[in-house]
Amino acid sequence: MRDVVEKLLELAGIQVGGPRPWDIAVHNPAWYGRVLRERSLGLGESYVEGWWDCPSLDAFFHRLLGSGAEGRLQVTFRMALRTLEHRLLNFQTRFRAWKVAYHHYDLGNDLYRAMLDPAMNYSCAYWKGARTLAEAQVNKLELTCRKLMLEPGMRLLDIGCGWGALARHAAERYGARVVGLTLSRPQKDHAEAVCAGLPVEIRLQDYRDLRDVAFDRVVSVGMFEHVGHKNYRTFMDVVRRHLAPDGVLLLHTIGGNVTRPGGDPWLAKYIFPNGELPSAAQICRAVEGRFVLEDWHAFGPDYDRTLLAWHRNFIDHWPELEHRFDPAFRRLWEYYLLSCAGAFRAREIQLWQVALSRHGIPGGLPVRDLEAPAAELVGVP
Repeated sequence: MRDVVEKLLELAGIQVGGPRPWDIAVHNPAWYGRVLRERSLGLGESYVEGWWDCPSLDAFFHRLLGSGAEGRLQVTFRMALRTLEHRLLNFQTRFRAWKVAYHHYDLGNDLYRAMLDPAMNYSCAYWKGARTLAEAQVNKLELTCRKLMLEPGMRLLDIGCGWGALARHAAERYGARVVGLTLSRPQKDHAEAVCAGLPVEIRLQDYRDLRDVAFDRVVSVGMFEHVGHKNYRTFMDVVRRHLAPDGVLLLHTIGGNVTRPGGDPWLAKYIFPNGELPSAAQICRAVEGRFVLEDWHAFGPDYDRTLLAWHRNFIDHWPELEHRFDPAFRRLWEYYLLSCAGAFRAREIQLWQVALSRHGIPGGLPVRDLEAPAAELVGVP
């Protein structure tokens, strides 16, 4: 087993016991068999348990995923069964949708306040012209609002509003009236606090339970990864039903290069229960007959830099968090952030902003990119 694993690592330029930042140290000889049997799940669990270490996890995953080494292994019975389950079952029903809130987003606002930018944006930043994470996140908010073509008085639906950064920005800077949806009580409480005095309503509500009149604009940033392939068409139907005839939808989501039912087993078990990355084909099938595709903007490499910034913040603020979280949680969270950074660097996963309209925007979408960096807006009310 050791020979098989080490040969696969060599294909990625990784050595066991090597001196480079992406080389690994194995502390438990049972690691080799565990990784062959359990693949992604075993690799992640054994790291959290201290069976192996690596000076630079992001560099390790960049090389491992970029090499295609895993594709040389045969599919196990457990993997085939899991794929079949995800093809047949809906893992993102109304009841199951709340699980990710309890498991992940409700871990505590102190954790996310320590890790994220001051406005607590928990999605990919846009680094063009930015020097800091805060500037890059303002860039992302500006890019999003400009693509939505927001005007004063417009009603904006924010599906998966997080801690309220986009709702606040849209209301303060563009005069929008915002309804934000979240399944997390701590997110709702924080969003209501930061949006106090603004025309913003934050609801603890599933998108499928909407009963409102039409919105002028709809946005979803970092939430579509929780929708699941069984519900992509339902999501688009709900949006279309609640979007004005001349409205615009902006979908900001992580995406996969291939259609693959179910998410990464380790991430699905420990970070985002029932999460699943859509492929471009799945998004297009869900959009077909419902919307006009106005623009598809890919900036996945920016997520690598965003995740590294979150990781630095997490490590820098760990002394403030260790009274609530044990050392195993620190290893788990580092593995989550840095493995994802490596995956984006290897272009194994992507970040897309997809602009859609109901009947087509006359003349097309006027904004494709930021005309100038929005860094000057950091901290500006």
